[in-house]
Amino acid sequence: MSTDPMPDPWKPVDPLGAALHFLRISGVFYCRCEFTAPWGLELPPFSDSMMFHVVTGGQCWMVVDGAEPCQLREGDFALVPHGGGHTLCSERTARSGKLFDLPRELLSDRYEVLRHGAGGAATTMICGVVRLDDRAAQQLVALFPTIIKVEGWTAPHEEWIESTLRFLTAEASALNAGGETVITRLADILVIQAIRSWIARDPAAQRGWLGALRDPQIGRAIAAIHREPTRPWTLAALADEAGMSRSAFAARFTQLVGEPAMRYVARWKMHAAHRWLLGEEASVMELAQRLGYDSEAAFSRAFKRYIGVSPGVARREQRRTATR
Repeated sequence: MSTDPMPDPWKPVDPLGAALHFLRISGVFYCRCEFTAPWGLELPPFSDSMMFHVVTGGQCWMVVDGAEPCQLREGDFALVPHGGGHTLCSERTARSGKLFDLPRELLSDRYEVLRHGAGGAATTMICGVVRLDDRAAQQLVALFPTIIKVEGWTAPHEEWIESTLRFLTAEASALNAGGETVITRLADILVIQAIRSWIARDPAAQRGWLGALRDPQIGRAIAAIHREPTRPWTLAALADEAGMSRSAFAARFTQLVGEPAMRYVARWKMHAAHRWLLGEEASVMELAQRLGYDSEAAFSRAFKRYIGVSPGVARREQRRTATR
């Protein structure tokens, strides 16, 4: 009988999938929009957030600074991954009202209905803002284009979106018990799937850090760093993980990722520390020891170098945000 240990079914085997796991998002607000032409809606920027729009009936234009205006038709899903301000309108010449100046029907703390327009052709949409919860997600989001658009109900290679959109539309219309939770989960799926669709089809997603994740050897090493941030990684240990010589690994890692492997390790340790700091009651010294630092001062200096603020400030800011 074999005595080999059973494989861990929860251990990530896909480096890109593991990276997407850090796109932990939570709903800030969701809105069912009922527009009649002519109409225009100006949305403000939202920091550390993504905005999405699902056209469930009719069509509209979306105008985002830094990108060509694009037309959205029924079934289309558009993601504004950097949370930039933008405009939705029936025609590009239509006058736009500011989101927070228009009357809205609040159905819950995070779900509302917006009706706006002059009584012409109808367009219905589901819009939302989702907040990024993990500091590590910023490295991934920084690589995204200004707009990610997926043609949903008319694209045969995107069958996944059709059933999800129809389910989301039905939940938003019926407002059954638990509907807000279902809509939140479905929106999470749509955001991740839209990003996956972009990664699969855009040549820009095959370069840099995303390209490194897809590299069979470097991607394996990156996944190991993500999976075990408390391990005392060395260049030799990472090279072994990748099945390469130390010199070849160091050169290829820097070429693909854009920074040396050990600097990446240090950065990822601080991302993990930031996540634990916000989600646990552990002291700063306990986190320092977990990550192999001899003193709280040395850990705090490294934390501020990569995160931008001290551990104490980061924890206070998070608690202040949570109580708003």
